[in-house]
Amino acid sequence: MDSDPENLDKQFSNRLLLRHASQNSLDESSQKHIPRSETKHKLPYRNPQHFPRAFDNLNVMRRQSQLCDVVLVADSMEVPAHKMVLASCSPYFHAMFTSFEESRQERIVLQDIDGGALQLLIDYVYTAEVLVTEENVQVLLPAANLLQLTDVRDACCDFLQSQLHPTNCLGIRAFADLHGCLELLSIAEGYVEQHFTEVVECEEFLSLTSQQVTKLISSDRLTTPSEEKVFECVMSWVNGDLSSREQYMAELVEFVRLPLLSQDYLIQRVEEEPLLKQDVLCKDYLIEAMKYHLLKGEQKALFKSPRTKPRQPVGLPKVLLVVGGQAPKAIRSVECYDFKDERWFPVAEMPTRRCRCGIAVINGKVYAVGGFNGSLRVRTVDVYDPSRDSWSSCASMEARRSTLGVATLNSCIYAVGGFDGSTGLNSAEMYDSKAYEWRMIAPMSTRRSSVGVGVVSGLLYAVGGYDGASRQCLASVESYSPDSDVWTAVAEMSARRSGAGVGVLDGLLYAVGGHDGPLVRKSVEVFNPDGNNWNPVADMNLCRRNAGVVALNSLLYVVGGDDGTSNLASVEVFNPKTDAWTLLPAHMGIGRSYAGVAIIDKPGF
Repeated sequence: MDSDPENLDKQFSNRLLLRHASQNSLDESSQKHIPRSETKHKLPYRNPQHFPRAFDNLNVMRRQSQLCDVVLVADSMEVPAHKMVLASCSPYFHAMFTSFEESRQERIVLQDIDGGALQLLIDYVYTAEVLVTEENVQVLLPAANLLQLTDVRDACCDFLQSQLHPTNCLGIRAFADLHGCLELLSIAEGYVEQHFTEVVECEEFLSLTSQQVTKLISSDRLTTPSEEKVFECVMSWVNGDLSSREQYMAELVEFVRLPLLSQDYLIQRVEEEPLLKQDVLCKDYLIEAMKYHLLKGEQKALFKSPRTKPRQPVGLPKVLLVVGGQAPKAIRSVECYDFKDERWFPVAEMPTRRCRCGIAVINGKVYAVGGFNGSLRVRTVDVYDPSRDSWSSCASMEARRSTLGVATLNSCIYAVGGFDGSTGLNSAEMYDSKAYEWRMIAPMSTRRSSVGVGVVSGLLYAVGGYDGASRQCLASVESYSPDSDVWTAVAEMSARRSGAGVGVLDGLLYAVGGHDGPLVRKSVEVFNPDGNNWNPVADMNLCRRNAGVVALNSLLYVVGGDDGTSNLASVEVFNPKTDAWTLLPAHMGIGRSYAGVAIIDKPGF
């Protein structure tokens, strides 16, 4: 019996619907067990050991000469390898095996390369390891340069840098220059300049050419205790081979800064040198130096010559210089703290006793401004030259000033406030180091003796002090703009502070210790010029007033002072990152209050 077609269609349609519903049910069921996020974002499997294992296997095959398609030859040494591996690690081999006729050769002779160095470098290609030593570096670096294995070349340069010494630095410099290692060349040149006095005593120096000696002694960056050392090294080099080097005397003496020699040394040593007497040009340089010594301060500034320009070494180690002070009377003593050796050592004493002075540093020289000599408030200024370890004098201030504030701004020295023996001062003056003269600037709004000063963002700040008129310690602060010659009041400190130490660190002004009448403070607060506000930081370990404050390498050093009973020989260091103070283990040789402090290049005497 035939079925009804319409019924068949309905049955077929019903089957399709059932199948579709069943399929949807399965799909929904499967989706419940396999989250969508897992199917879309699953990361591929990665084996970190694959590449090291692969290269280990390649190296084993290389050593067994399996599947190698090239043999490299240098100095009769044969090194089998795989072209593909070499090309993947070295631009030199990549170019050779893709663009030149060596791509079809199975045996390639490499010129100008040491066989042992080649073996080490091919080992490096397969193992990523190479041992650089004193014995192999001189052949390994040129080979790495030639094969363009820059990582090995840099490792060789790092090794040579670590080996720099006065006895070999000239040779390393020449080696770096020959092979185009510019960074090593620059570092070696800097090392030679910084260790000049030791380098010129070594055999390498005597083997230099005249051009190399000229280049060395013409550098502005030589670190030398005095120009006498430069003259002596020239004479040593010339006398090392007198018959062939005598002709270079004038060429070399041109770059010795004879005017900067001491007058006694010029007369007793240089003028009496036979090699100079018989050379006309050398005599001209000597006459120039003699004329320079006859000039006075302002005239010397106008005397322009390449030989009157002081050398300006860079990168010298720094020391903390502490000048004079009260212990308990005014003293002449000056001492330095060596940060590297962590010790104190004495340097040349000041010409006269001096405490309660201000300290400024310009062009490497230290100016001790005003102060008290034990009987009188003074307006004189003494200048310390670290390169000679000696003191001289310069122009005096307009006013007598003791317990003044001193700071450097735009290569000028500012002397602010102080006490003249009868009254506190609101006046201030500026020293122009180029014109060698002092001139008055606008007065402050308040008399301030025992005032602290600091410079932030081109403005000079006068902090606290003592107002003799009202007989009170001050919390007020004012700033001076040299452009407008105007003083402006800023936010007051949270506490009255006379004799506070003031230091500048990372664009912030610190007021350290001080006193309010008999109360000597250990508290410290910091001024943010952007917000015009003061905020406290951690207290010092000791109460201090009349201490010296200076900053170096993002640390604040507070030196000496007194605690109201006795003068202190200790130094405290503040780290703003930890908001903590620590005491230096080494104390000064004597307790000092009212001392001047500065950071300078280590004297090279």
